[in-house]
Amino acid sequence: MKSRLLILCPGQGGQNATMYDLARSDPHGAALLAQLAPLLPGLPDPGAIFANRAAQPAIVASSLATWEALRRDCPQPALVAGYSIGELTAYGVAGAFTAERTVALAAQRAALMDACVASDSPHAMLAISGRRTAALRPQLASHGFHIAIEAGEDSCVAGGLAADAAAISVPGARIVALPVAIASHTPYLQGAVEPFASLLAQEDFGTLRAPVLGGIDATPIRDKETALSHLSRQIAEAILWSDCMDACAERGITAALELGPGSALSKMLSARHPGIECRSVADFRSIDGIRNWLAQV
Repeated sequence: MKSRLLILCPGQGGQNATMYDLARSDPHGAALLAQLAPLLPGLPDPGAIFANRAAQPAIVASSLATWEALRRDCPQPALVAGYSIGELTAYGVAGAFTAERTVALAAQRAALMDACVASDSPHAMLAISGRRTAALRPQLASHGFHIAIEAGEDSCVAGGLAADAAAISVPGARIVALPVAIASHTPYLQGAVEPFASLLAQEDFGTLRAPVLGGIDATPIRDKETALSHLSRQIAEAILWSDCMDACAERGITAALELGPGSALSKMLSARHPGIECRSVADFRSIDGIRNWLAQV
């Protein structure tokens, strides 16, 4: 049976100083990175890699350059899915936006999101596991925190104000502060939604070569109107990533390749649906190694 390939586009968390290296080893990937260089702030010191305004365009550029290196030898994807900023990348992979416009939009998105954070009221995001997500909502709400990403029945990311984070204690749960200073996918970012929707409305939107999975409702998207609505709304609405993973399985996906940086998405999907053969480009030492794997799926 011919494989049904899913392309996964990551969000923040896995970025690092070597995340362009694979793409740079290929002539097509290197050429695209050179073309995108004026749009990128460059890779700053390791701590600054996680700054929102630098991270979002850098992650998009890394994923798209890797895709540029691979797409000529890759089976036609049956589906593309992206996590957080990765959802914008997914539309670049699917052909809605050029690579340059996708990276530029990522920078504009980051700036609009940063503008939602008051200098005297920084945000925080917490990864919480070990307790049912549904049961956490009332307790988190009492501290002004909202579920931002549902990664599983007992695994989520929540966002709120940094000043309130220390007061959150959930018996039996593991709580880890993430290196993200903005409460993405929560109502704290509502002020960025309409401005980003206005920016998207001005963009040329190409014909999608594959449907893109909408993060806020796990539905495959094929048209411009729905795509632009989802891309703006997801800034301030929760990402239902566990539903997205289930939707991939329900649509008969047999193999998944995460474009990097990092391998969090491929690991999550493999754990939840072990019947899907999942890899990340981060698992390979060369572009040729990825091509060989793609030829076998």
